[in-house]
Amino acid sequence: MNARDLAGYGQSPPDAAWPGGARIAVNFVVNYEEGAENSVLNGDAGSEAFLSEMIGASSHNARAMAMESLYEYGSRAGFWRLHRLFTARRVPVTVFGVAAALEMNPEAVAAMQAADWEIASHGYRWIDYQTVPEEVERAHIAEAIALHTRLTGARPLGWYQGRTSPNTARLIAEEGGFLYDADSYADDLPYYDRRHGRAQLIVPYSLDANDMKMVALNGFTEGVQFFRYLVDTFEQLREEGGRMMSVGLHGRIAGRPGRALAVAQFLDHVLESGDAWVARRIDIARHWMRVHPA
Repeated sequence: MNARDLAGYGQSPPDAAWPGGARIAVNFVVNYEEGAENSVLNGDAGSEAFLSEMIGASSHNARAMAMESLYEYGSRAGFWRLHRLFTARRVPVTVFGVAAALEMNPEAVAAMQAADWEIASHGYRWIDYQTVPEEVERAHIAEAIALHTRLTGARPLGWYQGRTSPNTARLIAEEGGFLYDADSYADDLPYYDRRHGRAQLIVPYSLDANDMKMVALNGFTEGVQFFRYLVDTFEQLREEGGRMMSVGLHGRIAGRPGRALAVAQFLDHVLESGDAWVARRIDIARHWMRVHPA
């Protein structure tokens, strides 16, 4: 079997048959990573240098206090701002929760569960696994599942490592307990990956309709640009029909006041359209497995 699938659904994508005749399925993801990033406090060689207001920051082999505080904003303030926006509108959310980060903020975990948000696994640590030895990554996946289960009362059914290695997809398929893997950006619809001995459902994610573009050199510089891009993405997929849109958010990024307004405005745009099924990722996965079984 070819190591890559460059054809996908081609000219004939399957009928998504979203519930209620919706033309588009929309999933909002809140990434919860704060406290599990690179830090000498966590035994890492250096400080975090990725995905913060300090674009192009260097990693230091000591505590980087400014970087730490930027991440702390996400768990202390930004998460709660996003939580208020979504719960006030009764909009379902998927959390990509790093297990080590969830462990550091039980109040946030309780709030996620009280709101009936899905908590999917975002791995054990928020670090780059590209060159991590396979046996270490396998152990981290097992630890992520065990810790997640202890913190939430149930094992995670969704997976998103984010900063993957060449082994991640195979290790997740081999683990066997995940209904879906989100470590792909390859489509606008779920699909099955059969490369690793079982038909693993992939529910692809997005890095363009994602607030990480607010802290990238080639990204958005203000909330209105982010809002406009989200609306354009939504309207194009809505016109095509039978597609899925993922929106990626972080407390330390979209949870900032000047960006949260854009999120709120887009939320209202989606809800007012009347054409969207706004769902948790696990609901989309279960729908797909029912309508298009492997």
